Amino acid sequence: MTGLRTDADATIAAMQSELDDLRRQVAEWRERFDRGTVRDLNFTNSAQEVAPLYTALDLEGTAGAAFEVPGSFPFTRGIHPTGYRGRLWTMRQFAGFGSARETNERYKFLLKHGTTGLSVAFDFPTLMGYDSDHPRSEGEVGKCGVAISSLADMEALFEGIPLGDVSTSMTINGPAIILWCFYIAAAEKQGVSAAQLRGTVQNDILKEYMAQHAWCFPIEPALRLIVDMFEWGSVNSPQWNTISISGYHIREAGATAAQELAFTLADGFTYVERGIARGMDVDDFAPRLSFFWDVHNDFFEEIAKLRAARRIWARRMRDRYGAKDPRSLTMRFHLQTAGVTLTAQQPMNNVVRVAYQALAGVLGGTQSLHTNSMDETIALPTEHSVQVALRTQQVLAYETGVANVSDPLGGSYYVEKLTDDMEREAETLFEAIEAQGGVVKGLEAGWFQRRIAESAARQQWEIEQHRRVIVGVNEFETDESLTIPLLKMDEEAAREQAAALQKLRERRDIAVCVANLDRLRDAARGSENVVPHILDCARSYCTLYEIRAALEDVFGAYREPVFF
Repeated sequence: MTGLRTDADATIAAMQSELDDLRRQVAEWRERFDRGTVRDLNFTNSAQEVAPLYTALDLEGTAGAAFEVPGSFPFTRGIHPTGYRGRLWTMRQFAGFGSARETNERYKFLLKHGTTGLSVAFDFPTLMGYDSDHPRSEGEVGKCGVAISSLADMEALFEGIPLGDVSTSMTINGPAIILWCFYIAAAEKQGVSAAQLRGTVQNDILKEYMAQHAWCFPIEPALRLIVDMFEWGSVNSPQWNTISISGYHIREAGATAAQELAFTLADGFTYVERGIARGMDVDDFAPRLSFFWDVHNDFFEEIAKLRAARRIWARRMRDRYGAKDPRSLTMRFHLQTAGVTLTAQQPMNNVVRVAYQALAGVLGGTQSLHTNSMDETIALPTEHSVQVALRTQQVLAYETGVANVSDPLGGSYYVEKLTDDMEREAETLFEAIEAQGGVVKGLEAGWFQRRIAESAARQQWEIEQHRRVIVGVNEFETDESLTIPLLKMDEEAAREQAAALQKLRERRDIAVCVANLDRLRDAARGSENVVPHILDCARSYCTLYEIRAALEDVFGAYREPVFF
């Protein structure tokens, strides 16, 4: 034993000597070379100062991920032990425009060219819960996504696409429960049960009040609907992710990486608390919670954000919420490259931006990825630009070698230090959120909205002052005109939708619809889970707005307070 202790003491002494020698080298380096920089670029996109050099000294006092292997708690290095060697990430392309028929053709094009999962973009009327022929839908039908007003549209959207074989992600929030029921009912028409379905519905209403503003109902009823989905889905659709807690839109609204991290996780913890308050065991629903992150331009900061997110989630779920199922501790997430970074000027530059953002996402350990198309800042993408975006993922997966090693940047002094810093900043923000009384109270007081607005204003000022370079916008500009073809949408989708809705209303059994809507109102007034009633409304071809209006009769509509 004495010999072992002597050997250990000798090892520690040798390590200390090496660290002392490194301190001397770093001090000498700083004296000779760290005399400031001419370029004012020594910060991340979040304006956090970064040092010009990182060494083992920056990791003193913290193990970081040095003693972790991928697939082990707290999952800093990834949730899968073998990374992408066992399975590549799911390659999705966000798609939707015009009518369900037109988007169905695009989905078949994407599947033919190697997409491994579908991702539905809905038009603005659908996002807000309005039928295509509602007065408030005028001029917006099919323009920024696909128009879905009933089960009939959902059937057309996936005609010829076996829903038991594909994974589908739907970006919908305010009326998410209704669109999900349309999807389940469409699958039933194909002979596919809810238990067989795989995919995700975004359904993150808290971030809507915070950043994106596509809501229907007040906060508390909206949270009730989400927990209803947790409860019904955990029993009836166990392979489906009933929420995708989304930092993407928070970041796109102007938040920093650390704000995106903290605000999104705080939303996630709020959903967990609501599920537990319903009487559910955390391990009954937490395994189907998923996340959706933005991947911005600061390469290393984005990787660190994703690593910190996994670590914080795992620790909180175990230590605060008592989760025991390993699936409840592992954060699974989808990533999308940053739409807000795309530029109308020199749009071919967007291909390069997207490629580097996608690489950061893969090195950060994503399970699913969407790469933006070069023309998305100007219009809905053409088939050509979508194919280039998809090929970007395929080149990354099959030609670069980045999928060969689990967490290849693990142990990088810079990445590990950034990960630790990101976690510390998130914890500071959690304390500030708790001081507001939690997420709901913070939303009601406008605290989150003000923080995001302040960050967005600072970033815009930095661009205008040329403190932040945007290639082709405020530096390296040219006079060239736009040279890429664009996809232009006309009013044909609106006319097609209006005619289809008229025929639908004429052929359905209106008495059955009225009865189902009345039963839905009764369930909403009480504490009964409303999912079965919305499913009945969907199956009888009640429209999106009819179902929204029935719930609004009970819950009321949300009106945002004035904060500024």
